[in-house]
Amino acid sequence: MKKLTIILMACAFLAAGSMTAYGGEQAPAKVKSFAHNVLAKFGSDSVIVNAVKAENAKKKTLEKVKEIDQKWINTIGTDDFIDSLMNSACSQHLNNIKKENDFYEEIFVVDNLGANVALTDKTSDYWQGDEAKFTKSYKEGAGDVFISDVSFDDSTQSYLTQVSVPVMGEGKVIGVIIFGINVDKLN
Repeated sequence: MKKLTIILMACAFLAAGSMTAYGGEQAPAKVKSFAHNVLAKFGSDSVIVNAVKAENAKKKTLEKVKEIDQKWINTIGTDDFIDSLMNSACSQHLNNIKKENDFYEEIFVVDNLGANVALTDKTSDYWQGDEAKFTKSYKEGAGDVFISDVSFDDSTQSYLTQVSVPVMGEGKVIGVIIFGINVDKLN
């Protein structure tokens, strides 16, 4: 029995050593290249642009967004509002994009305040406006591709990096699209 335990421990150690450990590291070069050469193009996708324009036209206040954010955070599962976002035409479009590659863990679009517009999976909060994935990509209207460091995501049990791309409308930044990329699955 002792011999079997030692063999099993050795196998577990070797298996763990063969997995890529990314936590806290910068995204691999393959992710950076993919972000700039492929994902950046989604910032001008007409379905995404039109959804963000429609949401921005509602002229929500930051106070209203924060109010919705608190309700979102406290909602277990989904409610009618969350379902309406997740079932929108833009969300269906995002789901089709997600189905194209298994390395997409999540995709969501936010407006000019950083509030969710469309999403493939429920996010932990509604307002992304205070997070780097929004602020570094929206860049106060200047726009830029932002790639986060790799971190372990508890909900997907995988190492993810978030790639944020500015959504452009009529030559200016109007929102952001965020891709959660499983770095182990991107070839």
